[in-house]
Amino acid sequence: MDSQPPASPDLEQQTTSRKQRRGIGRIGWAIIGAIFFGSLLAIGILPRLSQRSELKAAVKEASTLTSVNIITPRRAAAATNLELPGSVVALNQTTIYARSTGYLRRWYADIGDRVQAGQLLAEIDSPDIDQQVLQAKAEFVQAQANVLQSRASLAKGVSDLKQAQANLLIARQSWQRWSVLVKQGAVPQQDADTRYATYQANLANVEAAKNTINSDSANVKAAQANAYAIQANFQRNIVLQSYKKVTAPFAGVITARNVNTGVLISAGSGNSNSNSNTSSNTSTSNTNTSNTSLYTIAAYDKLDVNVNVPQSLSPSFQTGQTAEITVKELPQRAFTGKVVRTSNAIDPNTRTLLTQLEVDNYNATLRPGMYATVKFAINRTNTPFVVPDSALVVNAGGTQVATLTKDQTVHYQKVVVGRDYGTEVEITSGLTGNESLIATPTVDETEGLRVQPVAQKK
Repeated sequence: MDSQPPASPDLEQQTTSRKQRRGIGRIGWAIIGAIFFGSLLAIGILPRLSQRSELKAAVKEASTLTSVNIITPRRAAAATNLELPGSVVALNQTTIYARSTGYLRRWYADIGDRVQAGQLLAEIDSPDIDQQVLQAKAEFVQAQANVLQSRASLAKGVSDLKQAQANLLIARQSWQRWSVLVKQGAVPQQDADTRYATYQANLANVEAAKNTINSDSANVKAAQANAYAIQANFQRNIVLQSYKKVTAPFAGVITARNVNTGVLISAGSGNSNSNSNTSSNTSTSNTNTSNTSLYTIAAYDKLDVNVNVPQSLSPSFQTGQTAEITVKELPQRAFTGKVVRTSNAIDPNTRTLLTQLEVDNYNATLRPGMYATVKFAINRTNTPFVVPDSALVVNAGGTQVATLTKDQTVHYQKVVVGRDYGTEVEITSGLTGNESLIATPTVDETEGLRVQPVAQKK
C-alpha cells in the first residue's frame, strides 16, 4: 500500500491561524451588536426618563408657585358721558355805590325786586353839590361875558387898524405929491418934510394897531380857554348832581339793600353801615352812619355755571359745546348750557381747566350760588384703557400695575390714571393693551417673583 506523505509544518500553522481569526471575528461582531442595541436602548429610554424627571420637577415647582388671577386691559368707549359738579353764578352782579354826598331822601327798591336798566332806586339830598352847581354856573356865565368882552376889544382893534391903514395911505400919497412939487420948486422943502413926518406917524399907528390886535387875539384865546375850563367844571358838577338819583345799571334782581331813609351817604367812603338791612321785614334804627354800598344787583336772565374740567379731558372741550345742567332741588327740570369761555390755563393746584357755561334763566328758576350737576357728551379720538381699581398699586414709586412677563415673573409698570368710575379706572398712559395684569396684587407679589397665572373668569 501506498502511504500518504506527512503534512508540512507551514500548512498546519496557516490552518491554526485561520481558526483563530474566525474566533476573533465572531467576538467583535458580538461586541458591535451589543453596542448597537445598547445605543438604541439609550436613545429610546433615557429621553423618557429625562422628560419624566423634568415633568416631576415642573409639577413639584408648580405646586409651590403662587397662583394669581390675570386680566387684560380693555379700551374705553369713544363716546361717553362726563358728569362734573358745577356752581351757578350770576352773569353780571355788582354792588351799587353812591357818587354824591348827602342824606338818603328815599329808596324805591327792596330785595327781591326785579328792576330794569335805568330804573330809579334811591334819591340823595345833597345841598352842597346843588350850591356847587349854582356857583359853577355863575362862573361859567362870567367867563362867557369875558369872552364877549375880549372879542369886542379885538373887533375895536381891527377897526382901529383899518382906520390907521387908511390914514397911512393918505399920508403916503400926500408925501409923494409934495416930493414931486419940491423937485419942481413949486413948494419949499419944509412942507415936504412935514408931509413925510405925517406919513411916518401913520406908519407907526398901523404897527401899534397890529400889536393891539395880536394882544386882543391872545386875550380872546385865554378867555375862551378859561371859559372851556369853567364849563367843564360846571358840567362835572351837573353830572355829580345827577348822581343824587341812584339808578340801576342793568336789568336784574335786587339781592341786598344796605341803607335806610335819612342815612348819611359819603361818596367814595369805605365805611360800612353797622345797621345794614337785607330784608324789608327787618327794622333798623335811623342812625347817621355813612355807607356807600347802597344796593347789590344781579342779572338773572342769563346765568353762568362754572365747572372744573380735569386736565386729561380738557382737549375735548370747545367753545359752543352744549351740556345738560340739573339741580337736585329741581328733579323734573333740565337746563341746557353752552360753553362760552375757558380760562385757557390749567390750575396748578387742582390740575383742572375752569370752564364757564351760559344758561338761559328767563323765569328765574335757577339762582346764583346753587350747586349743579353738568353732564357733557364727549367723543374721544384716543380712548384710554380701563382696568379694575383693584389692579392699581399705589406706593412710593407712584401709581403702578403688576404685569406678567413672558417667563411668568412679576413686573410693576407705572401708569397714569384718568377718570374714576368707582369700580374701574381709566389708564391714560403706561399700557399698550397687550399686557397681562394681576387682578388683585398683594405685597407678596414682589418684583421678579415667578407666579402661576390663572385666567380670571368674566
